[in-house]
Amino acid sequence: MTAATATTADTFRPALHYAARNTWLNDPNGLIFHDGLYHLYYQNNPLDNVWGNMSWGHATSPDLTTWTEHAVAISCDEEEDIFSGSIVFDQDNTSGFGTGAAPPLVAVYTSAFKPGSAHEGLQAQSLAFSRDGGYTWTKHTANPVLSRGSAEFRDPKVIRYDGGAGSYWVMVAVEATDFQVVLYKSHDLKSWELLSTFGPANATGGVWECPDLFPLPVDGDPQNLQWVLTVNLNPGGPNGGSAGQYFVGDFDGTTFTSATTVTEGLQDPDRLGEYQWLDWGRDYYAAVSFSNVPHGRRLMIGWMNNWQYGNEIPTAPWRSPMSLVREVTLATVDGNRRLLQHPAEEMTALPPKTEFESRARELPEGQHLIEGPQGRVQRIDAWFTAGTAEEFGLIVRGNGTKGTRIGIRPGAGQLILDRRESGLTDFHDSFASVECAPILPVDGMYQLTVYVDSCSVEVFAQHGRLTLTDLIFPDESSTELSLYANGGPATLNSLSVATYG
Repeated sequence: MTAATATTADTFRPALHYAARNTWLNDPNGLIFHDGLYHLYYQNNPLDNVWGNMSWGHATSPDLTTWTEHAVAISCDEEEDIFSGSIVFDQDNTSGFGTGAAPPLVAVYTSAFKPGSAHEGLQAQSLAFSRDGGYTWTKHTANPVLSRGSAEFRDPKVIRYDGGAGSYWVMVAVEATDFQVVLYKSHDLKSWELLSTFGPANATGGVWECPDLFPLPVDGDPQNLQWVLTVNLNPGGPNGGSAGQYFVGDFDGTTFTSATTVTEGLQDPDRLGEYQWLDWGRDYYAAVSFSNVPHGRRLMIGWMNNWQYGNEIPTAPWRSPMSLVREVTLATVDGNRRLLQHPAEEMTALPPKTEFESRARELPEGQHLIEGPQGRVQRIDAWFTAGTAEEFGLIVRGNGTKGTRIGIRPGAGQLILDRRESGLTDFHDSFASVECAPILPVDGMYQLTVYVDSCSVEVFAQHGRLTLTDLIFPDESSTELSLYANGGPATLNSLSVATYG
């Protein structure tokens, strides 16, 4: 077992986020709500805490806040590694893997075929089924069910389409190095017919991976649905390394047509800031959504790490957490369709150990320790007005003048997250960094909701219009919260802090 120092095992294990007990994880897979539980499957190395031996790990939760880890669900073998994919509830038993009275769950996953196998060097799509609610799985004997003769064809997300073109399964996958999303349809999950392709478009700085496709009502109007296509890429994110982008448009059952494409073909590196990003941080990747969530909610979760340094983050025996589960909605912002993202309401309802509130006051130049709240795990809600300050904001998980700086630079229209003095940063030469995202005041103010956990910061700004997620590895004693202003004063309109640990 490759391990960081033993002292980091408890220091960095998250309290609010899922991490495997003692192994490696990466992309979330097979997300589904079924029989009263949320099922989180994920890329897992059951034998080590670095990438390899790719299989599907498995955890369940009744409430998106407490997770139970189960045995490995779908294991690699001498023929194949089990790469990313999705799970559907085959309610009408279209696959024939269950019965009408007991319909199955069906996993659609990428087989990455190993040397010596009959499909050596190829990536193709395969099936497994479960008749016990998702705990044990049987691989389909006629795998793979869809091959393009490609070494880079992967990450199938399967949805049920019911619309003007008919009723059938739709698979959204990628030709990763061609920067293309490929769409197929099937009536039985076994035989697939090509529908169309999308891309290249917008960000193409790295391979495309882990797509998703789903409808959302615009501004809450169920009569006005638009479709969202998400696709992750590595590298090529707005602040380096792994990231995810999205497009908004229409899907007619055959073709996805984007209304938000900025650049066709390969990206213009000078226009990265104009693309629609799921997250502007360094550590939110492979995000996909849960299927079958009640009340039409669209919930997403991502891998909270970055391929630039993923195998080297200083945690042991586990390595890599998941993000918080986010609810995404579609809204009109300045005349454009944009995703809004908020922590799932189950997370906001979590009772804190302590609570703190501060009244409005001027924030003079300098750093100002908040005497009340200290802790390693917190939710912080803050509202600011700019004043004449060049930069102002929060310092979380602080220790004296050091900590993780979350700041607003009104003149530049930037939200920044500076983790250069956040604790351990020297385990990889690309980790110490300052991330930037575009931000403008709303009604004259800047609103931040910040979730701080033992090894992470997730920022939801301007009521969910932008998010920024980064890993941090502070000393266990770094528990201070401060406010600061540089180059002039700002105004703190409101501050509330819930501490969980």
